[in-house]
Amino acid sequence: MNSDAILIAFFMTLAAGLSTGIGGASVFFSRKPRPAFLSVSLGFSAGVMIYVSMIEIFPKAKETLETVFPTETASLITVLSFFAGMGVIMLIDGLIPEEENPHEIKDFADFDQSTLPVSGKKLLRMGLMSAFAIGIHNFPEGLATFMSAVHDPRLGLSIAAAIAIHNIPEGIAVAVPVYYATKNRRRAFTLSLLSGLAEPVGGALGFALLFLFAMRTATVSAVFGVVFAAVAGIMVYISIDELLPTAEKYGKHHYSIYGLVSGMILMAFSLLLFG
Repeated sequence: MNSDAILIAFFMTLAAGLSTGIGGASVFFSRKPRPAFLSVSLGFSAGVMIYVSMIEIFPKAKETLETVFPTETASLITVLSFFAGMGVIMLIDGLIPEEENPHEIKDFADFDQSTLPVSGKKLLRMGLMSAFAIGIHNFPEGLATFMSAVHDPRLGLSIAAAIAIHNIPEGIAVAVPVYYATKNRRRAFTLSLLSGLAEPVGGALGFALLFLFAMRTATVSAVFGVVFAAVAGIMVYISIDELLPTAEKYGKHHYSIYGLVSGMILMAFSLLLFG
């Protein structure tokens, strides 16, 4: 294993995770992010994730598995791993109560005690549970970023950037209720920042997998292929279930679509120019 590639991959994973702190920093300004900007940004992130998953990661998973298994077997494993990745996220979503699910992102007005009769204790619990839920969601995302970056730093950078964008409003979901409950901006920001640490933990799992199979080339290829296909499934599901619905909530329908198409176009030309 190349130690430099490992370090770069881990740094990308850490940066993507800690971007929740960017959203959390909003409590220092007490201003709502512009809904239209969030809508376009989340749509853009979804476009990058969907395009790179279906055009780059899925075929690469199959190609990697074909170095170990016959073509028909490799194709079957790729498809099964893709939907297994979706199944993992669906299971995680099913275990998290809807009201604490980070997919239900809110803004400042939703948490303002002057507009809603919600107790400070309940707001604090909402923020803590959001941090916990986001941490659970970020774990497989960290695995996805790390494994992709080790295999192909260019691809890993694209995935890390897309995940970082969609982590920003998740940081808001943690920081805002904690701020309104405690009036402590630093505590709210710190908690939002820490909620992203599950991503480098997921990256550490990826490193453990690589280290475990480092001496067996065929096994490494099989692990990469399965994980890559699962990563594609995870990112497509996140985009459809989380990013696009949230983008529409923040703005008009077409804003999210404009962002989606823009993300796909940028990813397509990036792959053409640097692939």
